[in-house]
Amino acid sequence: MIVTAALTAFTATSLHAQGWIDIERRPGIPANPSVLRISSNVRTRVEGRVATIEVEEQFRNSGGGIAEGTYLYPLPGEAVFQNFSLFMGENEVRGEMMNADQARGIYEEIVRRLRDPALLTLEGHGLIRARVFPIQPGETRRVVLRYTQLLQREGDALRMRYAIGQRGPLANGALNTPPGDGDRFRFRVTLPDAESYGTPFSPTHRITSRTEDGAMMITLDSSASGDVELFLPLRRGLVGTSLTTHAPGGEDGYFMLLISPARTDDGNALPKDLTLVVDVSGSMSGDKIDQAKSALRQALGTLGPNDRFRLISFSNRVNNFRDGFTAMSEDNLSAARRWVNDLVADGGTNIAGALEAALNATVAEERLPIVVFMTDGIPSVGEQAPERIAQTAGAHIGRARVFTFGVGSDVNTYLLDRLAQEGRGTSSYVSSDASVEQAIGALMNKVRHPALTNLRVDETASVELLQTYPSRMPDLFFGEELVVFGRYHGTGRGTITVTGQRGGRTERFTTDAVFPASATENAFVPRLWASRRIGELTRQVRIEGSNASLVNEIRDLGLRYGILTEYTSYLVQEPNQVGVRRMEDRMNRPMAAPAPSAQSGAGAVAAARSSGAMMGASNLASADAAAERSLDEASVSTGRGMTARRVAGKLFVQQNGVWTDAAHQASFRTYDVAPFSEAYFQLVRALPEIAPFLKVGDTVLVAGRRASIKLISGGVSTWQAGELQAAVRAYRGA
Repeated sequence: MIVTAALTAFTATSLHAQGWIDIERRPGIPANPSVLRISSNVRTRVEGRVATIEVEEQFRNSGGGIAEGTYLYPLPGEAVFQNFSLFMGENEVRGEMMNADQARGIYEEIVRRLRDPALLTLEGHGLIRARVFPIQPGETRRVVLRYTQLLQREGDALRMRYAIGQRGPLANGALNTPPGDGDRFRFRVTLPDAESYGTPFSPTHRITSRTEDGAMMITLDSSASGDVELFLPLRRGLVGTSLTTHAPGGEDGYFMLLISPARTDDGNALPKDLTLVVDVSGSMSGDKIDQAKSALRQALGTLGPNDRFRLISFSNRVNNFRDGFTAMSEDNLSAARRWVNDLVADGGTNIAGALEAALNATVAEERLPIVVFMTDGIPSVGEQAPERIAQTAGAHIGRARVFTFGVGSDVNTYLLDRLAQEGRGTSSYVSSDASVEQAIGALMNKVRHPALTNLRVDETASVELLQTYPSRMPDLFFGEELVVFGRYHGTGRGTITVTGQRGGRTERFTTDAVFPASATENAFVPRLWASRRIGELTRQVRIEGSNASLVNEIRDLGLRYGILTEYTSYLVQEPNQVGVRRMEDRMNRPMAAPAPSAQSGAGAVAAARSSGAMMGASNLASADAAAERSLDEASVSTGRGMTARRVAGKLFVQQNGVWTDAAHQASFRTYDVAPFSEAYFQLVRALPEIAPFLKVGDTVLVAGRRASIKLISGGVSTWQAGELQAAVRAYRGA
C-alpha cells in the first residue's frame, strides 16, 4: 500500500505548497509504514519586490518498520530555486529540480495510485524531488528548501501567495498526524523596512502584524490551511490603493478594492468630537456597570490633544458630565474620570432621551463627530416604540458617526442596527459574559486616528461599478484598511479614483485597473462579495421587511456561493435527502420580518450578529466562520458521517449516496466521468477550477453555470471528439 505524509490542496493559481513524502513499497519493508509530517516552518523575507522563502519541514516514521520513499515539493514556475537540503544526521542530500511537464506526470500517477484528487491542481508547477534514505522506526528527518520569487505588483501593493495545503484530517478522513501529536505549523513574513508599507491585508486568512526595531512581522495562526493571499500595501503618501478582479465570463465581473492608509498619521488627522453614552439602568448593576466604567475610562484615554468629549449617562433621567463639549486637558480628563467612577446603576431605560441629548450638538465641519451608544435593555421610559425612536434620531444624526453596543440579549436589534446604519457606523452585540471593555476598546483603538471622511469611489470611464459593499463608505482610519467588494459591467482599462475629505479639503487617490471579460484567477473575490451582499440583504429584511424578490435573491446567492442562510438551510433536511421540491412553496413565500418592537431576545441578537459578520467579512476565514455558525444554528451535522460539507465556497449535501452541489438544477445537463480515468485528468486540465470540489467524496456532482459534472463509477473514461470542449463551455456558461 502506498501512503503519503500529507496530501495538499491547491488552486490553479497557487504559487507554492507544503511538501510530502511518497512512500515506496519494497520487499522487506512493511506494507503500512507511517511517515507523518510533524512540523513546518515557513520563513519569508521581502526586500524590494524579491521574496526569499525558506521552508523547513520535519517528518517522523511512527510505524514499526523501516520506511523509504521520495520527498516531493511543488515549486512555482516563477520561482528561482536556490538550494535544498535533506539532512541525514549532519549530512546533507541535495535534491533535483524537474520541469512542469515532468511534474505533471508524477502528480497524476500519485493521484491514480492513492485515489485522492488533492494534487490535481499543480498544473504548471515544477517539482523538487529527493530520495529519502531508509527512515528507521521512530526516526525524524529534517528537510530545508530555499528559493526566491519576484512578487507581483497590484496597484500600490505587492501580492504574495502561499499554499499551505490541507493540515489535520485529509480528504479521505485519515489523519496527517496521530491524535495528540500535532502537525505544528509556523508562518512568518518579515519586512525589514516597516516604514515603506501600509497595513498588510489578507482576503483569505486572519493575520497578525507587529513592528519591532523598524521591521514588520506578519504571522498566521498555527491552525491555518489552504491558500494564503497576502497584500503588502506600499506607502505612497497618505493612502495606497489596489484593485483585483475576477471575471467568470458571460456575466458581470467582480472586483476587490483595497484602500490602505499609512500605519500612523502625520499629525494632520481630523480632530474628533467624541460623545460617550452609557446605560446605567438597574439591569446594568454588578459586573456590567464595572465593565462600562472601565470602557469609558479607556475610551477617554485614547483622545488626542485636539479632541473634545462629552459624557452622558441615562436611566430614568439623562445626566451630562458638563454642558457641551469639553476640551482635552489633564484637569478635564481627571474630572471626567471622577464622574465616571461615581456612576451607579439604578432605574429604567430612557433611550429616547439619551439619543436626544447625544445628537443635539453642532459640530464644526473640520471636526469628526463620533457617538458611542451602549445599552443592555429595551426602552422602558419615555418613548418606547423603536421605529419612532429611530425615526426621530435619524432626523438629527446629521454628520455624526454612530456606533452602538448591545449588551446581552434583552436589547432591541432593530433600533441599534438602524441607528448604526443611519449614522454610518456599526452595531455590535456583546454577550452578558463577554467583556464590554474589550469590545469598546477595540472600536476606540480603530477610530483613534481618523484619516479620511466622506469617502467615495469614482467610476472609471471604461466600466460601470455595481452593487458595491459597504454600500455606504465608512470613514478611513490610520492603520485600518478598507476593503470594498463589488461588480462591474463592461470591460476595458482605466483608473479608479477614491476621494475623501481631510482637514476641510478633498483628497484624491488613483490606481490603474484592468477589467477583463473573462479571468478565472482570484476566486476568493466572488465569495466575499456574496457574503457582503447577503449581510446587507438580511439586514434590509430585518429593518424594512421582506418581499419575494429579496427572499429569492438571498436564497439564490446562498445556493450559488455555498453560504447557508435562513433561506437556504431548508436544503438539508435529513441524511440522503435534498428537500428542494418539498420546500419550494414555502421558500417562494416571503418570510415576514418581526415587528420592530419584537426584535429582541437571543434569536434576534443572533440574526443581527450574523448579518453584521457577513457585512463586515473581509477575508474568507471570517466569511467561512459565519457560514459554519449558520450551519450549527441550522442543526446540520458537520462531523464524521456528515450530511453537509462546504468546500471552496460550495455547499454539498448527500442525496442517495452522491455528494450533490446545492446549486445543481434538474434542468442542467450532467456529464458523467469515471474517477481517475484519462477523461478525469483531461477534465481537470481543461477545467482547473473544478479540482477543489473533487475531494468532497468518491461520488460527487458539481454544478457549473449551465451544466454539472458527476464523478461516478461507470462514467466515461474517454471523451468523444468535441465532447470535453462542450462540457467545459456549458460548465462555465460560455
